[in-house]
Amino acid sequence: MGSRKKQMADTIKEEKKQVAFAKLNNCPTSPRKMRLVADLVRGERVEKALSILKFNQKEASSKLEKLLLSAIANWQSKNEEASIEDAELIVTEIRVDGGAMLKRLRPAPQGRAHRIRKRSNHVTIVVGANNNTQS
Repeated sequence: MGSRKKQMADTIKEEKKQVAFAKLNNCPTSPRKMRLVADLVRGERVEKALSILKFNQKEASSKLEKLLLSAIANWQSKNEEASIEDAELIVTEIRVDGGAMLKRLRPAPQGRAHRIRKRSNHVTIVVGANNNTQS
């Protein structure tokens, strides 16, 4: 029994080494605008995703590019012996969730007030190696 548990623990450790993630919390962009850019890179190879984000004109793309570079650096620190080119990293998961909302009041006609909701979001990028398809 003990050796079986050890084997399972080793396989789980190897799977954890294959993936790395980065999080961006309370980014002052609405989640809807961020998801438009996130959908472009979901499931893509890392090199292609970086070029897509670099040449996209939306403001959210620069923030996502920086976050993706951070996730790649996290993967590199976990797997110091492996090279990024050989691993064929892909963006396995990218999740955009709603964050805190700042509520403001804007003057409206006839003495009324309209509520303005300034939205923010949380982004999580998971980067994983694509070695499984070759073997």
